[in-house]
Amino acid sequence: MFRKVLIANRGEIALRVIRTLREMGIASVAVYSDADRTSHHVRMADEAEHIGPAPSAESYLRIDRILDAARRHGAEAIHPGYGFLSENAEFAAACEDAGIVFIGPSAASIRAMGSKTAGRAAAIAGGAPVVPGTAHGVTLDEAREFGREHGYPVLLKAVAGGGGKGMRVVGRESDLEAALRDAASEAARAFSSAEVYVEKLVERPRHIEIQILGDRHGHMIHLGERECSIQRRHQKVIEESPSPLVALHPEMRHEMGEAAKRAARAAGYYNAGTVEFLVDAERRFYFLEMNTRLQVEHPITELVTGLDLVRLQVEIAAGRRLEIAQEQVSWRGSAIECRIYAEDPYNHFLPYPGRITRLTRPHGPGVRLDGCVYDGWTVPMEYDPLLAKLAVWADTRDAAIARMIRALREYDVGGIRTNIAFFRQILEDPEFRAGHLHTGFIDEFFARTPPPAPPDGLAAVAALAAALHTRQSEGPAPPRDSSRWLAAGRRDLLR
Repeated sequence: MFRKVLIANRGEIALRVIRTLREMGIASVAVYSDADRTSHHVRMADEAEHIGPAPSAESYLRIDRILDAARRHGAEAIHPGYGFLSENAEFAAACEDAGIVFIGPSAASIRAMGSKTAGRAAAIAGGAPVVPGTAHGVTLDEAREFGREHGYPVLLKAVAGGGGKGMRVVGRESDLEAALRDAASEAARAFSSAEVYVEKLVERPRHIEIQILGDRHGHMIHLGERECSIQRRHQKVIEESPSPLVALHPEMRHEMGEAAKRAARAAGYYNAGTVEFLVDAERRFYFLEMNTRLQVEHPITELVTGLDLVRLQVEIAAGRRLEIAQEQVSWRGSAIECRIYAEDPYNHFLPYPGRITRLTRPHGPGVRLDGCVYDGWTVPMEYDPLLAKLAVWADTRDAAIARMIRALREYDVGGIRTNIAFFRQILEDPEFRAGHLHTGFIDEFFARTPPPAPPDGLAAVAALAAALHTRQSEGPAPPRDSSRWLAAGRRDLLR
């Protein structure tokens, strides 16, 4: 087993990895940028190394600096977390060349699944069902030909992409040229590749993913599904396991799990990974993509299976065999995760960096909080505004929803705006409670649901003044169209 591991990441996932390493008796090395000098993960690690200025391109994406830090501290392995370099094949290869173990899949597997079109090819080779689409980036003429053959709407997607970047829904041929131009431009900025492919749009799909684990000796298992249909701008914000749909049709878990393993085996995969599927109204599922890393939402799988995925990742990377057979994997109860962001859900989910002036965390039975912030810490503008992942477990889905609502009511973050109140509204929504989920759920929710009740009287003005003061002292001024609940609070005071 390794004696020392460097974590090539920041925030809550760095903390998550450090905690498991400590339980395993492995020393941890944190890296940090100028913006993260006072971050929790830096203080928690056994050792820490400064790697550059705040912009990620000059710090967390610098392969040379991260490898230099690993050498100086004598780290035998690197855990990439998620984001940044976690799905970068060149980084995995550079670690191997440097004699440092990359805690993840091989560079070849990352390349095979990192490209959306190559991933589709691997899925097809493994016999997994895929949505009709092209096997490569397309020209405008090729996109037109595909639309005429398969009908509209179609979906344009970046070949090298993820997270909704370089993605456009096209409802008719007359909109195709502009959409392709915009998608290619966004893909080039985000991924340094303007290639865009096209596939038939599955309307109102569910997004369900399968967690897989494979060792270096050819043994592979799946750990069941996660429902990830509640999304904003193609980014997941609420996840749960089991899926309400799969709970009603348990044969789907076996079918999707076996399809996920076949796709992963076709890419020669080992370590932790996630195969994502779209599921249509007839319960037909289609391969979407594979994420060749640990997922943000892995805690809910840990809660229902009782397994530590980071520990298993480290053991697999050290060459150990998976001691778990597929028939030994079991699932108990229901788990839900909410991603707590510094953002304003009632103003287009705009990020809201600033100084945290007050922080009360939820506690109690069945509550898990993977966080990285503290009272007085400033949320930086340079990175994703994820503050924490709040996860709960209970015997049933209804009990888990009730527990999450209770935990969200206990959770208080002052000085910035968050999506905590928004999550309470979602979890109290009858459609969510009934399990009627799809990837367009949030848009429909906003269309039928008013914003939360504003604070009364002077409290509304105090909240607005505090927000304005924080934004003026810590960052840019707030948007001109302030959120609906603050506007309602000012009206309430005038009455």
